[in-house]
Amino acid sequence: MKSPFFVLLISFVVLWLSARIGAEFRKQQHLEDDLRHDLDLIVGATLTLLGLIIGFTFSMAVSRYDQRKNYEEAEANAIGTEYLRADLLPDAEQAKVRALLRDYLDQRVLFYQTNDGERLQQINRATAQLQAELWSAVLAAARPTPLLALAVSGMNDVLNSQGYTQAAWWNRIPVAAWVLMITIAVFANAMFGYGARRRKAGVLHMLVLPLVLSIAFFLIADIDSPRRGVIRVNPQNLISLAHSLHAQ
Repeated sequence: MKSPFFVLLISFVVLWLSARIGAEFRKQQHLEDDLRHDLDLIVGATLTLLGLIIGFTFSMAVSRYDQRKNYEEAEANAIGTEYLRADLLPDAEQAKVRALLRDYLDQRVLFYQTNDGERLQQINRATAQLQAELWSAVLAAARPTPLLALAVSGMNDVLNSQGYTQAAWWNRIPVAAWVLMITIAVFANAMFGYGARRRKAGVLHMLVLPLVLSIAFFLIADIDSPRRGVIRVNPQNLISLAHSLHAQ
């Protein structure tokens, strides 16, 4: 889902229309008490199932959000550690590696903060270029000693942490889960509108239930959207590290 606000609008319209269609069918025939009782049971069971699926999907979105936060922290720790391990490199490479790490850190902060697709492509290209330069700089200073091996290992952690972060941002709720959840919500609203006993009460219910479900879908989509949502991962660890390194 690209835009959580798009999910909110479309889901509300679709669910409200589903309830209205159910209400129109209700006007064409009268339900007996036994049939109404059975319908109430079906509506209750469907809404219960829908609530469970929404809760399960919400849990999936939250776990992915937490994963993105954890990788941001891990990435900041990897860059900070390698900046310190640059002391293990020869004097000629120390300043170069640290300057490249500061530039690389700035690009990682921009990765979290940008929403523009074209700007993101530029950031990814700059990041890849800096990664190549960082690795080349470390290899150029590499010697078969344990201390220099620590510097090489730390640089490997820096590069790997970016890959883990990118994979976490690509890890979204499957489309099949959205289709299943919305399908059940459509049927639930249609049956709810069909089973409304009074016209005025049905109108109120047909507004409330679609709105509540749409807000739930919006919250799930918002947490699951790394860039376009209101709830986003703030790179506070990377920003704090950048301030510290640039101050030096």
